[in-house]
Amino acid sequence: MVLQEGMQAMRERHQIVAVVALLIFIAAGFAAAQKDDKSSKDSNSTRLRIEVVAGEKEQPVDSASVYVKFQQERTLLKDRKHEMNLKTNRDGVVKVPPIPRGKVLVQVIAQGWKTFGQWYEAKEEEQTIRIKLQKPPRWY
Repeated sequence: MVLQEGMQAMRERHQIVAVVALLIFIAAGFAAAQKDDKSSKDSNSTRLRIEVVAGEKEQPVDSASVYVKFQQERTLLKDRKHEMNLKTNRDGVVKVPPIPRGKVLVQVIAQGWKTFGQWYEAKEEEQTIRIKLQKPPRWY
């Protein structure tokens, strides 16, 4: 009887060790997948420079809201959608932090100008997008 209880306790310990080893193996696999995802993201990323001008003289637009929307592909989970809200500087320029290459939606809202929105394909390591805002239509 005592021998059977000892054998049962030993089996339970072996099962616990096996489960812990399996969990460590799975966690290491997830960590490696995320590390590979980050390194591929760095090599497949792009830096956008967006220039916003307006009017016939193409003057820079200061403090325009620039929305950048893109989708980040992930191997294990669903793709993640991201959105950034940035403001232009005095020169009408905004520099977007590195984002994954692919389709990017750029929307610009500036007081006194027609709202702009367009999809772009970010293919290069560094890319400049020049946006010219139009006068708003007269509704009266």
